[in-house]
Amino acid sequence: MPAPPRVVVTVDAVALLRRLADRHGPLMMHQSGGCCDGSAPMCYPDGEFVVGDRDVLLGVLDLRLAVGETSPTLRDDGDAVPVWISGSQFEAWKHTRLVLDVVPGRGSGFSLEAPEGLRFLSRGAVFTDDENAALSDSPPLLGRDWAAGVRPDSATEPSVTAEAADACPVPPARTAGS
Repeated sequence: MPAPPRVVVTVDAVALLRRLADRHGPLMMHQSGGCCDGSAPMCYPDGEFVVGDRDVLLGVLDLRLAVGETSPTLRDDGDAVPVWISGSQFEAWKHTRLVLDVVPGRGSGFSLEAPEGLRFLSRGAVFTDDENAALSDSPPLLGRDWAAGVRPDSATEPSVTAEAADACPVPPARTAGS
């Protein structure tokens, strides 16, 4: 089994990222590990956030993709948005696929979507045992590797999903007595 993507993005999140890229140029995302804005996905102009040596690359979003498509090749251009997470946050979330979504509300103060009336939201879907086994064969790329010019295998590129619930199903509600 090939390694599954560590990050999936909704069409609404891609649409917002495209608008932000048109306005600000190439982008990057970082799953914040806390502090003043809590734990939230943050969007920055590419290079404005210093990626740490131990930060983990979850994937590189391809803003050209439609639902269900994956990128045949990794690119370093304005349509490629690397998604990072701090090493310590990754340790807590490594068994979980990050589903990058967007919802109405005010974005975090440092994130580019703050004035848009929308905010990025991370959702999570736990990997299956088979997916975890496949991921154990492909260690994540770290910030120090990226800085040295290493790029991930395109076979693990993220995909686009129509709705967050498609990638992160909500369990059925429990009924009284069950």
